[in-house]
Formats: sequence, C-alpha cells, structure tokens
Amino acid sequence: MRNFLAIISLFLLSAARLVAQDDASHAIMLNKKGIDSLPRITKPARDFVMIQFGYTDWTVRPDTVNLKKFSYTFNAYLCYDFPIKKSRFSFAAGLGISTTSMYLDKQLLAVSDTGLKGVDASFVNDTANYKRYKFNTAYIQAPFELRYFANKYNRNNGFKAALGVQVGTLLGGHTKGLRSVDGTNIKDKLNTKRYLSPWNFAATARIGWGNFSAFGTYNITNVFKDNAGPPLTPLTVGICFTGL
Repeated sequence: MRNFLAIISLFLLSAARLVAQDDASHAIMLNKKGIDSLPRITKPARDFVMIQFGYTDWTVRPDTVNLKKFSYTFNAYLCYDFPIKKSRFSFAAGLGISTTSMYLDKQLLAVSDTGLKGVDASFVNDTANYKRYKFNTAYIQAPFELRYFANKYNRNNGFKAALGVQVGTLLGGHTKGLRSVDGTNIKDKLNTKRYLSPWNFAATARIGWGNFSAFGTYNITNVFKDNAGPPLTPLTVGICFTGL
C-alpha cells in the first residue's frame, strides 16, 4: 500500500507542475482582446479507447514465493466519458479485459483437492526443471475514473490525469510450463480457476500528456480465495494509450 501511495504522491506532484506549464502556455495564446485563440472543437475526444501495458509485482507475498524479474499485465477497455458541466473534469465508465502473466523463479504452483481439507494452492520448488513457468489470470474489468483535462477542447493534446477504481469478475486462470524431456519440449497446462478470487478490486491512477500516460494500479483483493492460497497483492505500473 505504501508503494501505491508513493506513486500517487509522485503523480500529484508532477500534475501540479504540468498544469502550471499548460496554463502558462494557454495564457500566452490569448490575443489582445482576451479571446481564446485556441481552436475549439465542438465534440472533443472522449478517450473512448484505453490500452495499458505494465510491469506487475506481488508486493504482498510470503518469502517462499519467488518471481522472475519481469511479469506483466495487459488491459484493454472501451470507455464512455461524461463531462461534468463545462468544467475540465469528467467521469468515465468502461468495460474490457485485464490479463496478467506472473513468471515463477524455479517454482511451480501446486494445487490439491482432498475432499476433506478442501482446495488448496501453494508454491513449491520446481523439481521438473521447467525452462519457463508462468501463472496467468484474466478478468472482465470495469474501470471507473474521475478525469481531468487541461485542454478541454482537444484532449489529444495537453495534460491529463485520472483517479479511479477497477471492478472485475474472474474470466479464467491457468498455469503453463515448458520443460524438456529427452530433447523434446513438453508444455504442461493446468486450469486453476476454482482457487482464485472471483472478484477483483483495485485503486488506479493515471497522469500524462496527449494520448500517452503513465498508470498505476494497486489491488485491494488478494489473488486467491480466503484459505485457498497464500496472500498475494498485485501492484502494476506501466504506460497507457488513450484516444478517440
């Protein structure tokens, strides 16, 4: 949580500087009569498409869970923007998909269902010597954002920022490992949906210029259901493309 608060603080600090610069540029473009000389667009872009790619880490996890250096998240959303009167603020809601691939370091995900103890997922040492082993999850996600646009006439040019939440429902989950047996590559795949949390809630933040921005998300929910696996809390930072 502290990491996410640090990211938010950095976003807000950068936002203040960029807004000041944007307002200064805007003032220079005013003519002698005080009429705004910027081109006015009757229907400004609403950032209808939002595509995100970022680095993901489990910031809250047991010491026994080991990850490789790079795991990633890919999100794709369609959003609708609702301007708040004539201000530079708007509210946006959308729907899309969020996928995450976590690469384990010399470990694999072991699952069990004894019938007496119920289901359980744990991370154990890799005795099969996998060349690559990853744990994938996919959620149908609905983002909700409070947005700010410094240039409300052309959102494809100018400073922008957003704070919000994401609400998701589990679409699927699986593990996939690649190992070699007598020189032949073998791919092992195991579905793990029953062990995963059926819902996903995350706090989000974005800051950028024009069609590109940096974003961060911090999960409020764990990856696994209660008592079905170790506590894991994802944190993602990356880049976001918006447009239309």
